[in-house]
Amino acid sequence: MTSPPPGGHMPTALDLRIEAAVGYGVKELRRHRDGGLLDALHAALADAHRELAAAERDVTFYRVRLARLAASGLTVDQALFARIERTLDQMATAAAVRDTKQTAAAAALAPIEAAAPRQPPRQIATKDVAALLAIAQGAKLHEHLVTHRLAVATPTRTRIPYAQLQRLEAMGLVERDTAHPVQAGQPVTLTDAGRAVLTAPRRAGPPGTTPAPPSPAFSAVSRTRR
Repeated sequence: MTSPPPGGHMPTALDLRIEAAVGYGVKELRRHRDGGLLDALHAALADAHRELAAAERDVTFYRVRLARLAASGLTVDQALFARIERTLDQMATAAAVRDTKQTAAAAALAPIEAAAPRQPPRQIATKDVAALLAIAQGAKLHEHLVTHRLAVATPTRTRIPYAQLQRLEAMGLVERDTAHPVQAGQPVTLTDAGRAVLTAPRRAGPPGTTPAPPSPAFSAVSRTRR
């Protein structure tokens, strides 16, 4: 209904709570949602917050319209009173919608806030993070018909060695659908812990490494998405 404020972000009453619960801001939450990196709980929160921000934007629109009507040089007559009253009604309706969306967003946030604190993250190699990013776009494990070598292929043309895939599996960061034969391609997907690696705040560590939350702690937040 209106243009977003500078920076494209509409503040809401839940922004600070969300940041405290997930460990990063709502802008990053939305970006991770658009990138398909969130588990079901965090994706639901991102969607609920998006709707809340849109509702908050509508409230702001009518607030600004009312202020302009009151401060304008229009003749103070019954026509102006009618416009002000209509705008007040519209703002009241928008506020009611905003309150409903805020309740829904708070409900989506509650299980994340209630989850047990995660353990301190361990470090993983930067090359493994790059592999997870590639797998997040869609990946399959294939067996070469002639050499019988196994490797993971991705839409970005990144090929991940089988040994690296095994290491990521052992860390609980990826899983493959063994219901499909490797000759046809076994889908490889991120686990919740794998998605957490890509969405967790970065911490200082040894060169060439980045933190990865251990899978047992993250699995307490939500089940692995298949």
